[in-house]
Amino acid sequence: MSIKRAVDLAGAICGGILILPLLGAIALAICLTSRGPILYRQMRIGRGGRPFAFYKFRSMVVHEPDEEHRRYLEAFLKKDVAASIDTNGKKLYKRVDDPRITPVGRILRRTSLDELPQLWNVARGEMSLVGPRPCLQFEYELYDDWQRRRLDVTPGMTGLWQVTGRSYVTFNDMVLLDLFYIGNWSLGLDAKLLVRTLPVILFGKGGL
Repeated sequence: MSIKRAVDLAGAICGGILILPLLGAIALAICLTSRGPILYRQMRIGRGGRPFAFYKFRSMVVHEPDEEHRRYLEAFLKKDVAASIDTNGKKLYKRVDDPRITPVGRILRRTSLDELPQLWNVARGEMSLVGPRPCLQFEYELYDDWQRRRLDVTPGMTGLWQVTGRSYVTFNDMVLLDLFYIGNWSLGLDAKLLVRTLPVILFGKGGL
């Protein structure tokens, strides 16, 4: 077992136990405010192009069409098209006006708390605490060969892109950040990125 894997496993188990009350509170809030399952399961692409079942707290209403979101993702991946403009006139590359998002889901997404069930993915070895984010199958198929290198390593719950203001980063810049992380990985870098993730969770920095 590698050192990184050992850290991931310890972090997932210990972290999951410590935040059990928070997980329960989030689950209750979702259950009381919208119909549907508490968890959202989706197939994502992990290391080396391998698919796996990815988990999040549900932040959207169920059974709503996603064609518009898919069209935006295709434009974002191929042309770095922005989703909108913030109040300061800066381009946003993450949709914040998706009508499918529930009120509770909006809070979860802003603080990244919807990502916490991925500790299960980390425990299973499908994800790491730190690394590039996994993508959808159709996104992976749109990648150029050099962009697919971002998944030469195990995907993570957080990473360099997330703490660099994820809503304001173009797709190509995101890939470059991931490749920089891969080329400069160390336990110290992972520790710094985990610490820098805290403001994202506490204050919704970059999450909108």
